[in-house]
Amino acid sequence: MTQSPAAQAARRRTFAIISHPDAGKTTLTENLLLAGGAIRAAGQVRARGENRRTRSDWMKIERERGISVSASVMTFDHDGLMFNLLDTPGHEDFSEDTYRTLTAADAAVMVLDAAKGIEPQTLKLFEVCRLRDIPIVTFINKMDREAQDPFALLDEIASKLALDPAPLYWPAGSGGRFKGMMDLRTQMLIPFSKNREEGHPAPVPFKSNAIDALLLPDERDELEEGAMLVQEASKPFDPQAFLEGHMTPVIFGSALRHFGVKELLATLAAYAPPPKAVKATRNGEETHVVPGDPEVTGFVFKVQANMDPNHRDRIAFLKLTSGRFQRGMKLKAQNTGKSMSVNAPIMFFASDRELAEEAFAGDVIGIPNHGVLRVGDSLSETGLLRFAGLPNFAPEILRRVRVKDPLKAKHLKRALEGLAEEGVTQLFRPILGSDFVVGAVGQLQFEVMADRLLNEYQLDVIFEPAPYAEARWLHGTAAQIETFASTHRTAMAEDIDASPIFLGKSAWEINYVTERYPDLEFLRTRERG
Repeated sequence: MTQSPAAQAARRRTFAIISHPDAGKTTLTENLLLAGGAIRAAGQVRARGENRRTRSDWMKIERERGISVSASVMTFDHDGLMFNLLDTPGHEDFSEDTYRTLTAADAAVMVLDAAKGIEPQTLKLFEVCRLRDIPIVTFINKMDREAQDPFALLDEIASKLALDPAPLYWPAGSGGRFKGMMDLRTQMLIPFSKNREEGHPAPVPFKSNAIDALLLPDERDELEEGAMLVQEASKPFDPQAFLEGHMTPVIFGSALRHFGVKELLATLAAYAPPPKAVKATRNGEETHVVPGDPEVTGFVFKVQANMDPNHRDRIAFLKLTSGRFQRGMKLKAQNTGKSMSVNAPIMFFASDRELAEEAFAGDVIGIPNHGVLRVGDSLSETGLLRFAGLPNFAPEILRRVRVKDPLKAKHLKRALEGLAEEGVTQLFRPILGSDFVVGAVGQLQFEVMADRLLNEYQLDVIFEPAPYAEARWLHGTAAQIETFASTHRTAMAEDIDASPIFLGKSAWEINYVTERYPDLEFLRTRERG
């Protein structure tokens, strides 16, 4: 018998993984899936040919470059709980996609390179988590390589992130001297083995004779002293402080060697929060949607096209916030009022998928659709509920785009609109002229865009410098916007939602028009949905 929506939601743990590029995020993702029983082989790092790709990086450009440039979702059952793992792009050029993905996460795992500590992109992503009050678990990776002093790493977390680090485990050395870690709560040593195929030895009590076979006397003394010092210096782990975003439990390990991964999964199971109440408006009045509410509700935080190139599919990622969803039920989009039957909802496992017969708050399901659903849409059975929309950020780089074959200009328009709806880049249509202007946070987005246009749409494109440096959304009355547009027609454009955009040639020009038109707002962000 199916449990109530509230009981099922309590079983869910939806978390994102954030890190600076090359900290080991994708490797950790693979090994979490392995530890959770979702796959039989992780990483495929030493495999050959087609097996060399990781399971969570499914785009051609991701497999070629060894980076994640698109958020992916993986669902697995483990130890009586349902985990929804959201893998975010590590590269800073894809911060918008990461931000949108974090809106669907109830917790985050922050991966740090033990040798490098907190890097710039980690800091940016942490700030996004802080904006959303997302509790963070810290995994200090690559302990099997030479690392910083663990006390220095903890100090960096405390000083740079203003978080209280609370180690649950303490490492025994690093690099060639790395022998494992001690569970500070049980005083058990979890031994490390370099031979991944044989697995790691079973934990042994630190105060037992068996420890002599694993640690030399000076290693044992060093571990005991470090463990004692950190317990005296650090605040004890407080689950409530963690949930409020003031404290982070710290785990050490090596994702590549599958060490510390089970402990990380156990920490998420024990302390990461289940889905919580979400702010929304119903008929214009503020309310909260609780996971146990009977009405099925959710919001679209990502749209992805052509995950399966054989079927030219287009999938909307829906984070469920309440109720019991069943395959075949009808949901309405708040912004259009259109009703749609969800007959083929998908549960994701990276590039693999299966039909979802039912799902509950905390789950992420994919809804195949042809342009009906967009990022930021709110879905519910009544169609009256609206969640806060997801923001578009003003792009930092603007480029004109044209297709090498002029006969394919119409195809280019459709392809650009499709990619803009996904949030790969932003698309602006100048009021005057026929060239499209695309905007992105970083250069790599244009490379991904060109790669996808070529491989998915057979369009060979050229990006050219645009005469614009800044873009701002205009907000004011229709009369105010028209007055402004009449004197700046050559710099006016519309985004994919037909919202008016001013394209400035420089930051100075943006400041100039802002001062000249004080009644108009020139916005850096715009809410979608």
